[in-house]
Amino acid sequence: GKNGVPVAENFRLEQSTIADMIQAGQVRVRTLYLSVDPYMRCRMNEDTGSDYLLPWQLSEVADGGGIGVVEESKHDNFAEGDFVTSFNWPWQTVAILDGSLLQKLVPQLVNGRLSYFLGAAGITGLTALLGIKEKGHVAVGANQTMVVSGAAGACGSLAGQIGRLEGCSRVVGIAGTDEKCSILVQEMGFDAAINYKKGNVAEQLRELCPGGVDVYFDNVGGDISDIVISQMNQNSHIILCGQISQYNKDVPYPPPLPPDIEKIQKERNITRERFLVLNYMDKQEASVLQLCQWIQEGKLKVRETVVEGLANIGAAFQSMMNGGNIGKQIVSVSK
Repeated sequence: GKNGVPVAENFRLEQSTIADMIQAGQVRVRTLYLSVDPYMRCRMNEDTGSDYLLPWQLSEVADGGGIGVVEESKHDNFAEGDFVTSFNWPWQTVAILDGSLLQKLVPQLVNGRLSYFLGAAGITGLTALLGIKEKGHVAVGANQTMVVSGAAGACGSLAGQIGRLEGCSRVVGIAGTDEKCSILVQEMGFDAAINYKKGNVAEQLRELCPGGVDVYFDNVGGDISDIVISQMNQNSHIILCGQISQYNKDVPYPPPLPPDIEKIQKERNITRERFLVLNYMDKQEASVLQLCQWIQEGKLKVRETVVEGLANIGAAFQSMMNGGNIGKQIVSVSK
């Protein structure tokens, strides 16, 4: 249901068989890693709210970002042993896929950490980088302050670092535990972090952003975003990445702002445009190479929460939706 909170029991594991023979153009792959992401909650509704997302079907195999190794190929672009990825990878240990839907991976680009292609060097990293470039209007030397909500999550933890690399002079994160806040500051180079479950967030934000907020990377929506928007400067920018606080509610996307916050947005000419990374795929290749370069140079710190075993993917999904992980949530299916 649209207003329900997802739990592990919403998923079940089944044994089945696949064809012995593959057809021309097909590839048989063994799954290595699967990505678990907040947007998947929308796929648990009959109407996902997005024309680019199809709903998961009851009693059918779920899918999402995945990585595997080719075991047999009848597609000219792939050979046995190649590492490949797809945004629509079935949640199976072994699968037969249409080769035209796969991309070949180069492990050396991420120092051999293949799972990074589902996170920092994949759609998550692209979302952070292109969101900042296309909607953040960050300029070197402009003395801009960026605030990131959901800052310890897969996208937020990258967005704060990328904001700094792109030219922000001050970066402040908002997260849900002291441990997350500590990692943001000590490991990922944020200037400060606020635990929104402790103290007065508005007061802490005013103290940590005395010049106001110029760029807001919004992953959560709801009350936290209302507080941030109320402290944004004239002609500032909201990067509307996600609204995870609203995903279990029957509301349109992007959710409307409360009247008093909407008034502030309009009076201060704050941009708040829907951002969809798929609209910028012409910049994918160059952007991925930039992300990989930062990873290789140690300029982009990557955190993953890895859960072992396909049988535990439902629990991983539940934990991710409850904000229980730091960085990218990955399920390791087989070694």
